[in-house]
This record gives sequence, C-alpha cells and structure tokens, in this order.
Amino acid sequence: MARHLKTAKGAAERAEADQKVRATVERILGDIEARGDEAVRALSEQFDNWSPASFRLSEAEIEAAVASLPKRVLDDIRFAQTQVRGFAEKQKAALVDIEVETLPGVFLGHRNIPVNAVGCYVPGGKYPMVASAHMSVLTAKVAGVKRVVAAAPPYRGGAHPAIVAAMHFAGADEILVLGGVQAIGAMALGTASIAPVDMLVGPGNAFVAEAKRQLYGRVGIDLFAGPTETLVIADDSVDGEICATDLLGQAEHGPTSPAILITNSEKLARDTMAEIETLLGKLPTADLAGAAWRDYGEVILCDDEAEMVAEADRIASEHVQVMTRDPDYFLNNMTNYGALFLGPRTNVAFGDKVIGTNHTLPTKKAARFTGGLWVGKFMKTCTYQRVETDAASALVGEYCSRLSMLEGFVGHAEQANIRVRRYGGRNVGYGEAAE
Repeated sequence: MARHLKTAKGAAERAEADQKVRATVERILGDIEARGDEAVRALSEQFDNWSPASFRLSEAEIEAAVASLPKRVLDDIRFAQTQVRGFAEKQKAALVDIEVETLPGVFLGHRNIPVNAVGCYVPGGKYPMVASAHMSVLTAKVAGVKRVVAAAPPYRGGAHPAIVAAMHFAGADEILVLGGVQAIGAMALGTASIAPVDMLVGPGNAFVAEAKRQLYGRVGIDLFAGPTETLVIADDSVDGEICATDLLGQAEHGPTSPAILITNSEKLARDTMAEIETLLGKLPTADLAGAAWRDYGEVILCDDEAEMVAEADRIASEHVQVMTRDPDYFLNNMTNYGALFLGPRTNVAFGDKVIGTNHTLPTKKAARFTGGLWVGKFMKTCTYQRVETDAASALVGEYCSRLSMLEGFVGHAEQANIRVRRYGGRNVGYGEAAE
C-alpha cells in the first residue's frame, strides 16, 4: 500500500486566501462594468502604477520593441513558435468537417467553426512569460480566430519587448500593455476603447484565474487554472539529482505550487529529498521553490507500477514527468493528467517553453475531465441537418409526431404533423399523433 514519506500541509491556508481573492475580484469586475475605461485606468494606476496615453500599442511601438531585441532572442522566439505552430496545424488537420446520409434523403453534419474574438492573457509582472504568447495567441490564429487581443502587464515601467515580439510574431491583432483583473475585465466586458471578446485564455495569478472563473458564461474560457503542479514518477533507473531538479524546476513558479514524487524505490525517495535540500542552497528562486516544497511537496512510496498509476490518477496532476524503465506503461495505463513527459531526456520545461505542445493545462484535479488548451478549444463543432426528399420528411415526421405527443409537446408535434400532411399526403388531425 502507498505510504507518504512527506506530506503537504498548506491546503487550509490556500482555502482562506481563495475567499479573499473572490471578494476582491467581484468588486473589481463590478467597477469595470459600471465605469469602463475610467475604472480600468484607475485600477492600472493602483496596481501597476501604469497609466499611458493608450494601453494599446501602436504599430510603431511594436516595431520598436522588436527592434530592441538581440537577433538571438528573436531567432529563439521564432524557433519555439515554429514548433508550436507545426503541432497545432497537425492537430487542426485532425478536426474534419463531416456530412453523412443517415436515411435516404436525410443528411446530418458538423462544421468546425473558429471563435470570432479571443482575449489572450500573458503573465509578465514578476516573470515575463514569453512562451504563453505562443501557446495562446499563435494557437488561436492557427485555429482561424479572426480577432485576437493579447494583453500583458507592464514590466519595469513599460511593455516587455520579448513579450511584444512573441505576441506580434504569433499574429496578435491588438496588443495591450495592461495587467491583472483590469485586463481580463476589459477584454471580457468591453469598454469604450476595447471591444469585448468571446473567449478568454491564458494563465495568470490567483486574481486573474478568479476573474476568468467569475466571467465564465458571459465569455468562454480555456480552463479554471490554479497554481502550477508537477508530479514526477520515477524508479531506480534514475537518480535523486534529476528528480530533485525536475521537482524544483516547477516549484519555482510560486509558493503554492505542488511538487510530488511517486516512486517504488525508498532509496530514490530519500536521495531525492536530500538533493532537494542541497539544490535549495544554490537555486536563485529558492525562496519560492523552497516554500512550495515545504508546504505542498509530497513523496509517495508505492509497491509497484500499478500502484504508482493508481496514485498518479488520483492526484490528476497538471504535469507528469515519467522516468522509469518502461515509461510507455504509464502512457498506456494512466488516464488523469494534463500532459505526460516520457523518459529522462524530456522534461516539463521543454513543454513549457519550446517543444511544441501547449503548456496551458488543467490543474486542481480538472485533468479528470478535460485536457489542456489546444487548437480545438478555439473552435466550435456545430451541427446542421438537411432533409432533401418528401418521403424522408414524412417518415421522420411520423416518429417525431408520436414522440412529441408522448412528452406532451403538442407544438412540437405540429411541427412534424404539418410536414407529414404536406410532404406525405397524410391527413393527421391537429394536435394528434401521426399513426
């Protein structure tokens, strides 16, 4: 039976913090809805000390941001976007429109239609999350979204050039230097200067995530996002140093980011915990990663691979790094995860930054019922139907008439009956079931 060599202890504190976040976000969104641009500007001044003449960058400002970057940075952004675009295009190719003749003269089909307008949030306050522009803006444009609005907070008193370049290369139609709930609210609700969007995507802090949650229904969203999660599944084919590195590499996202090791080797478990303490002594982001490990880190010792799968599916982690002798066993048997990273030669950072799969993934056990952001999230699969012959209309009409009357829906039945009369030449009494 699985046993914990280290347990997490920070859940209660997180629940209390979540309540405060909800109340704050509700107040801010109400202010934006009531006062529009005036509220957005006041909030930007309050939270970011940022109040430019326009939050929207001009073409000249975008060109200047791109020109300020070294060629190596631009080449690296383009390389990453080539990988993301290529995979997204392959995914889109798998989404095919269909039409089938289910009965003689009856045709049913569906079309995959892109959302018209999407707002993409790219975090950039503490760390400039350049890769998030690839994952959201570029993927939306591959899907065929006509209008993509990209927003990122100011960074050290202005637009972050690398984020602007990534948004621009990805195809953003509008770029806003605007952060936090005010950016989310402005894009979703609309103001005099910012037209509303139909869908919001992209990661962010607890306030951004809560704003998306409260706005869901008024607009679509990608996911209900929480703190970054990482799960390492390993056996004694690897060592404690690589496990510790991969755990801390994601724990540095923030002090509430769960980092969990599942293993069937007690020696590896204890070596990993020792290596974590060693690495925390030299990791520049140790203040964040150390707090995450202290309060949300876990080490779970299992008897065998089957128990490791069961524990992993129970946890349903956002990122799952598998470093075992047979990683395909987990690929073939696991069902709850945001993304799998198979073998020691890959890792979560590859997925986060450059390899081509999307890094916006389900957290808080949402992997039990959804996958992550991908080109299909930006598309609506919409059905249609066409009845081409009199005989088909009358035939389907007879069944529809009787089933509608069974449920007591006379108006529905009459929609069927009028077609039985006109196209089938049958005398069906008003409000009666077709025989």
